[in-house]
Amino acid sequence: MASCDTKKETDTVDTHEVVTPLLKDTTYSNEYVAEIQSVKYVEVRSKVKGFIEKIFVDEGQPVKEGQLLFSLNYLEFEKELQKANAAYKNAIADVKVSEVELKNVKLLVEKNIVSETELDVIKAKTDALKADVAEALAHKEQAALHLSFTQIKAPYHGIINRIPNKVGSLIAEGDMLTSISDSREVFAYFNLSEVDYLNYISNKEKKTNTVSLKLANHALYDHDGKIEMIESEIDHATGNIAFRARFPNPDGILKHGANGKVVVNKQLKNALFIPQKSTFEIQDKLYVFVVNQEGVLAQRNIIPKMRFPDFYAVESGLSKDDKILFEGVANVKDGAKIEAVYVDLVKAMSLSTND
Repeated sequence: MASCDTKKETDTVDTHEVVTPLLKDTTYSNEYVAEIQSVKYVEVRSKVKGFIEKIFVDEGQPVKEGQLLFSLNYLEFEKELQKANAAYKNAIADVKVSEVELKNVKLLVEKNIVSETELDVIKAKTDALKADVAEALAHKEQAALHLSFTQIKAPYHGIINRIPNKVGSLIAEGDMLTSISDSREVFAYFNLSEVDYLNYISNKEKKTNTVSLKLANHALYDHDGKIEMIESEIDHATGNIAFRARFPNPDGILKHGANGKVVVNKQLKNALFIPQKSTFEIQDKLYVFVVNQEGVLAQRNIIPKMRFPDFYAVESGLSKDDKILFEGVANVKDGAKIEAVYVDLVKAMSLSTND
């Protein structure tokens, strides 16, 4: 007895969820390494040579404008001032004597006792002595100025930093005694690439001068800052342009010379967002599966504009009406047919995240 069974093969179609890109405005941020500098910072240097005689402040101490910081030995300069003062008085006395002589010669000329030539000589002598007085006065003022340089005072309110030389140290002209920083406000200097700079000033993005600051410990600083300066030149060596932001520093947390990251917030208008799980890469290019009305998958290359957690913002390659495979891109092939079940992207991502 012979029998034959006929088996009818049927093709099965898998069911997959599909979504449409999400069209929305969003804010994103870029971080740029920044150097923190006090709005007021000055190196206090000696203008004369001498020994440190006394130090009136300590490191880390707040000082007021005009407060005495250091005193250098001043006896030598005091003697120079006394000498210059004496020379000045002597020059004045010489002028007075010459003026008396000039007056007498004028009387003699009027009586035709002496000639006009002698009068001219005494006038020239008097003028020369007056010039000596002016020179002596300049020497006196210079000596007084040098004497004042032995008393070093604070140029403004601030905090004293390191004092490298102690009492008795020999200081040369121009040596640094300390530095003073007024950090009630600080500058944050950071660099943007030429592309980022153009995007910042472009009308395509909502321009904002408000920035945040991420500290070295990755904590976000409590106060926002304002971009107030952009340099006029792009550095040809790096292709960057420098920005400066000002931050308030009421608690004194930020210090001169510190580092951080300036966070610049930007906006994307009408951006198309798709899930990262809906994409796959082939030779460094990004693809998705687009589903047509018959449920057939077509592999399509897309150009991402920006990457976010769980999402890509799409620059080109998709429209807001396209339907794409939500997940499982590794289990299907180009040209395969599926049974498409449309789901809302926001709800689908929310459920996926909860899972």
